[in-house]
Amino acid sequence: MRILVVDDEPELVEEIRQTLAGLKYTVDVALDGEEALDRIYVDPYDLILLDIMLPQKDGFSIVAALRAEKIQTPVLMLTARGTVEDRIRGLDLGADDYLVKPFSMEELLARIRALLRRSNALTSPILETENITLNTATREVLVGNQCANLTPKEFSILEFLLYNSNRAVSRYTIAEHVWGDEFDPVTMSNSIDVHIKNLRRKIGDSRGTVIRTMRGIGYMIRGIQE
Repeated sequence: MRILVVDDEPELVEEIRQTLAGLKYTVDVALDGEEALDRIYVDPYDLILLDIMLPQKDGFSIVAALRAEKIQTPVLMLTARGTVEDRIRGLDLGADDYLVKPFSMEELLARIRALLRRSNALTSPILETENITLNTATREVLVGNQCANLTPKEFSILEFLLYNSNRAVSRYTIAEHVWGDEFDPVTMSNSIDVHIKNLRRKIGDSRGTVIRTMRGIGYMIRGIQE
């Protein structure tokens, strides 16, 4: 699951980013409205956490622009402006929920889970191949009946490969999706190979028959339909 956090308070953004990353979500951040729209138009997100009072473009303008473009990504508005009028305006423009600052991380996470459940209501949260099952809602991975203890990066790599089952994915694409702003094309290729090696060990794929190495390209995971 990929979440975009849009807020111009760096300390709050970092706290949210670390919390979500610790729960194995892939997190991107934007500190102003223009940057947020640039990211949203390029990359698909499962959820957007959006402040109202932003430089360049405010949150209301962003929601209106997304819905005008038929982008239906769930939006949770985060703001110090808690008046009824503001809440009504945000919801009328297409926001899905509203959380007034200051808020607890526990409440934020509960709202996130609720929105993701709602958005996944028509699609299964389960991704699987061979004897491996990944639940995008609970963030759990089962190998047979045993829970695999994956790091957030390992989980994100496995999730991304499963979403692209039976399709070769380049190291560059994996790095860009999983590492986001931390992406370094000079060192990332070797880092991905190390993460893949550890991931294979944890899911019992030491021979690389599930996560296949595609020479000169990257990796491909074998889907259940193959």
